[in-house]
Amino acid sequence: MTFSIVARDAQSGALAAATATGGPAVGALVIHGQSRTGAIATQALTNPLYGSQGLAMLGSGLSAEQTLHLLLKEDEERERRQLCIIDNAGATAHWSGSQCGPWFGSVAGPQLAVAGNMLAGEQVLQAMQDAFASAQHLPLAERMLAALNAAARAGGDRRGIRSAALKVWDRRAYADIDLRVDWSAAPLAQLAEVLEQVRGATYADFFRQLPGGHSSS
Repeated sequence: MTFSIVARDAQSGALAAATATGGPAVGALVIHGQSRTGAIATQALTNPLYGSQGLAMLGSGLSAEQTLHLLLKEDEERERRQLCIIDNAGATAHWSGSQCGPWFGSVAGPQLAVAGNMLAGEQVLQAMQDAFASAQHLPLAERMLAALNAAARAGGDRRGIRSAALKVWDRRAYADIDLRVDWSAAPLAQLAEVLEQVRGATYADFFRQLPGGHSSS
């Protein structure tokens, strides 16, 4: 019922996660991240604790692969989970349990990992990777949105899409971009509208003046 992407910008080191689904409020539970630490997407039978626990592991110096292994090791429901992780070095790890739905899968590419379940088919995940790569001239948030739109055009969630979310973490102690559309007939279009407003001069100037807090170098 969901497709997601986690990614890292190789030039800036910024991290991002984006997701869309046929159900409501996908951004509340599925995507997690922290500046200079990593980004995580947990879906299918979502386990939101993977977010907090996984980021703590990444923050302690574990790799994406090590974090994935530890999260799954003690989870008796792991065959019903999907999980994508990217660490601060851009290394990725992904998991799709054997009980994630009629069509499901996960795959990693350069500086990204994607996953989906209840999808129209394998082409959805490939479309996400291709769109992200083709949009490398764009800022990271726009690349993530391009991946979501490509997935939707390739068939996306078989039930349609009703909610979506996009987050980017750079050097602040909180997300630089944190966008959610929790219930809509056109959530990706609305997500693009919100991103445009965030990019506008008024909001951008306001955001620049906010204290950033600490972040890892």
